[in-house]
This record gives sequence, C-alpha cells and structure tokens, in this order.
Amino acid sequence: MDIFLRYLQVFAVGGFVCLLGQLLINLTKMTSARILVTFLLIGCLLEAVGIFEPIEKFAGAGITVPIIGFGSNLVKGALKGFSEKGVLGILLGGLQAASAGVSSAILFGFLMAIIFKSRTKT
Repeated sequence: MDIFLRYLQVFAVGGFVCLLGQLLINLTKMTSARILVTFLLIGCLLEAVGIFEPIEKFAGAGITVPIIGFGSNLVKGALKGFSEKGVLGILLGGLQAASAGVSSAILFGFLMAIIFKSRTKT
C-alpha cells in the first residue's frame, strides 16, 4: 500500500505542474517558450530559497522530471561550483550539473528529427 501512496504523491505533484502549464496556456497569451522559461525560473527560485528539497523528498520524479527540476539542478550546480571555485565556478558548476540533461535533449531531438518529418504548424 505504501508504494501506491508514493505513486499517488508523484502523480499529484507532476499533474499539478502540468495543470499550471495548461492554465497558463489557456488563460494567458504566454507562448510555450515563455511558460518553459517561467517554470525553469520557478525551479531556480525554489532551489535558491531552499524549498525545492522538501518538495523533492515528497514528490520525487513528479517535481524533478519537469523543467522545474532542471532549473533546480542548475542552481545546485552553480552553488556547488561557487563554493569550490569561486565566482568562475558559478558558471562552470551550473553547466556541469546540467550537461547530462542538455546532451540528452540534443541527442533525442536530433534522433526524432531524423526519424520523423517535421512540418510547420498551421
């Protein structure tokens, strides 16, 4: 029964993130790119003020898989880099922490572009 409740927590938080995105699409004139950046900045802000970790413990992949988790990962890396290498470490740490996610996005985007025929949305 514990595993069921864990999946429910993950689904509820991930679903809430998706609900927020859908509400932004339906109720505002924000483009999808602006919504993406907004979620990234929310993740950065949550990590910077120290709220992201308790949410992550509760929600797991429900909060780390969406772009909010990517923003948190950037800030974690930047803070770690700053503590190890100073000001230059801010940039280096963020890039190192996010390199796997960025590399995966580029690779899978490239593969999908090869497999499927892209076309302009009408």
